[in-house]
Amino acid sequence: MPTLNELLHAASRTFAVGIDLLPAPLRGEVETAYLLLRVSDYLEDNESMEPARKAGLLEEWARVLDGSGSAEALSGRIGPADEPTPDALVARNMVQVVEAFRGLRPEAQAIVGRHVRDSSRGMARWALRGPDLADEADLDDYMHEVAGRVGWLLTELFALDIPAVVGRRDEMMALGREFGLGLQTVNVIRGLHADWQRGWIYVPRSFGGEAQGVAANREGEALALLVAKAERHLDHARSYIVALPRRYHGIRLFCLLPYLFAVRTLAISRGNAAVFSSEVKIERSEVSRIVGDARMWGWSNSWIERTARRLST
Repeated sequence: MPTLNELLHAASRTFAVGIDLLPAPLRGEVETAYLLLRVSDYLEDNESMEPARKAGLLEEWARVLDGSGSAEALSGRIGPADEPTPDALVARNMVQVVEAFRGLRPEAQAIVGRHVRDSSRGMARWALRGPDLADEADLDDYMHEVAGRVGWLLTELFALDIPAVVGRRDEMMALGREFGLGLQTVNVIRGLHADWQRGWIYVPRSFGGEAQGVAANREGEALALLVAKAERHLDHARSYIVALPRRYHGIRLFCLLPYLFAVRTLAISRGNAAVFSSEVKIERSEVSRIVGDARMWGWSNSWIERTARRLST
């Protein structure tokens, strides 16, 4: 049986780097929350399930987290034992992840459980609704359920240990939601080449989305609108990061790394027609350089602003 940290690194090497930098007990709480959300993602993204089955399993997963359902019973019904995806691996080990969740300090368990339940039920609502996004408000509603709530979850966890977050709670909660929407908008851009193949179009019709992808004569317009939207959200994400006190360097790094990766991904996606045929990725050497530089200089707000400007070009 893999350890939680092994599950984390199997599910996402990128997020694992930041989570491993967090101080205890926050590190274990964020690790557990991340893995719980990956179970939700597995159920939402599963290509072999009908929408009603997805919604039903997501609701059952929410009941597991509030103590009225059984992880053992649910794990036996979620899919084939040899499914190779990282999310499937986490889902097959959900009993172990739930046990870790039950062992969190009570106040953290309450925060994590509430937000993961709410996110899972939001995913269930969208599974039943289907992939028809009329406008930006629909996109924001979907992204709030899968990412905006994660910003709220993390902010509430940070507030357990950082008095400055408590003192600016309403502001930080709003910025945390924007942070989540920014990262998720970048995910939409990265997935433009593949999402339509599974029947999900995250580009609103008002941006040029249609049943089979993005209208050929609106590709450039749709991409420009998505990039501009991501940049607006990420401006708020930078405000969130610099509001965290410098002495909480590990927490700042945890937030800073995905922000910088998102900024760079936008830079290489802007005006790049290749996003409609293949996934655009940052080179591994550049990822390593960003991580190394951030670990050394991420305490500096002026460095963050300068680096974000440089990576955005």
